Amino acid sequence: MLNSMASSSAYLDLKKHLDSKGVQLIAVSKTQSLSSIQALYDLGQRAFGENRVQELMEKQAQMPDDIQWHIIGQLQRNKVKFLVPFVTMIQSVDSLRLAETIDKEASKVGRRIDILLQVKIALEDAKTGWDIKALHEALPLLSKMDHIRIRGIMGMGTFTSDQEVTRQEFHDLRSHYNEIRSAHFATSDDFEILSMGMSGDYLLAIETGSTMVRIGSLLFR
Repeated sequence: MLNSMASSSAYLDLKKHLDSKGVQLIAVSKTQSLSSIQALYDLGQRAFGENRVQELMEKQAQMPDDIQWHIIGQLQRNKVKFLVPFVTMIQSVDSLRLAETIDKEASKVGRRIDILLQVKIALEDAKTGWDIKALHEALPLLSKMDHIRIRGIMGMGTFTSDQEVTRQEFHDLRSHYNEIRSAHFATSDDFEILSMGMSGDYLLAIETGSTMVRIGSLLFR
């Protein structure tokens, strides 16, 4: 759990800073115990991010109903049906086929699922996401799906200590966000989230225009 007053103070200080910038905090709770999540919940945190569907389902069944669960890891299409009854947001939608599956499964339970479109900005092959040209081409189809709501885009920077590399990748993602909003969502208030930045680079992300950060290791110590 949050095992000291210092940890509680770290969360409250971070939350105060993010709130002052208008940035939403997603507490990355993957691999964390229920007691650790409960400790943050008791401090007021409601939005939590998980990577694995099975782990998320086990936690969701045992935690308070008002937690807003986000999937932030790569999602297999055959796992979508398990999430749609309760998930708040799927941040890692990286293909048209995945979006189609979410739309289809959400229709079965009468929900409209908030999603983010994951754009590839990192140099690493392991990082997934849309090629920006392909995303622009797919958006007319994506926008016609009745059971998803496109709230914005998400990206993960290259794992590097070179801040200039990270800064440039975040700048590129912010540019993509502005272009997509202008070209496809100019008359919609739904498209408003730019999710970028984690424990090691969230300050750069905020500086570059992030509206949502995904932070784990700074919170769970």
